[in-house]
Amino acid sequence: MATDFSSIPMIDISSLLAKADDPKMAENPGVLEVVRQLDKACTEAGFFYVKGHGIPDTLLKVVKDVTRRFFELPYEEKAKIKMTPATGYRGYQRIGENITKDVPDMHEAIDCYREVTRGMYGDLGKVMEGSNQWPQNPPTCKIIMEEYISLCTELARKIMRGIALALGGSPDEFEGRRAGDPFWVMRLIGYPGVSTVNATDVLKNDIGCGAHTDYGLLTLLNQDDDINALQVKNLSGEWISAPPVPGSFVCNIGDMLKIYSNGLYESTFHRVINNSPKYRVSVVYFYETNFDTAVEPLDTHKTKANGNKKFGRPLYGEHLTRKVLTNFVFE
Repeated sequence: MATDFSSIPMIDISSLLAKADDPKMAENPGVLEVVRQLDKACTEAGFFYVKGHGIPDTLLKVVKDVTRRFFELPYEEKAKIKMTPATGYRGYQRIGENITKDVPDMHEAIDCYREVTRGMYGDLGKVMEGSNQWPQNPPTCKIIMEEYISLCTELARKIMRGIALALGGSPDEFEGRRAGDPFWVMRLIGYPGVSTVNATDVLKNDIGCGAHTDYGLLTLLNQDDDINALQVKNLSGEWISAPPVPGSFVCNIGDMLKIYSNGLYESTFHRVINNSPKYRVSVVYFYETNFDTAVEPLDTHKTKANGNKKFGRPLYGEHLTRKVLTNFVFE
């Protein structure tokens, strides 16, 4: 569980990635050092930065630039891909349409999910059926984002192999029936800056995104390099800053990994408050389990040693759908 951490650790995962598909990865000293750091970070904070991840800095920048260009468009243009229940909750939402604990969030976003075809998951997946609505302007958006999603999916899979070892299991614990066919979610988010004219009048509930935990296994956050807005809650209830580190991802674990770890790893509360006069962009990729997986603690010596925690066996798809159905308001 989380501790009174005061900063977010940085982990160079290059050694893990180099051996992630080697049958003998668990014997490699470099891999084991990364695994040790992952275990410490997940136990103490539930958050960590990664560098040495192999995704080019140029692509990290381009996906943010494309996102920013879309949000600069007039509302009438952005509304062409407006999110509705009929779109499978995919598409654009304007400021205030995303809700966290009954409070409107001060951000706009495009929500994207892995495609769910009609009948793919039966009644379980009906709410999420649909394809992503990609902007026509900028015209390169779809190609760039789909490349980015593919790279993030592969990166997250390899990090999860390290986390599997950290939990005392085999590297492939999160493959097969657990996450061998992973669902994914991506949010392209824009947070308006604080006007220099009205900066002293900002209400305390003008929060970019309210305190929440993430739903799945692992989150990869690509945030603007020059705006400090992400805050993470430690065990004492203090909000610890997670400032941007250029070229890195901020990673955190989600609700499903908390269950898989039998409570050893906490899905830590975090929020976003943009006190800068600048408009802030973040691109958030969420790596999830198989959509129809029933989640329960791993059967390893380490998870067993944490006692008999009382977790249900939630279906990830039910967990996601329940959140989605309460997260949005529509005009």
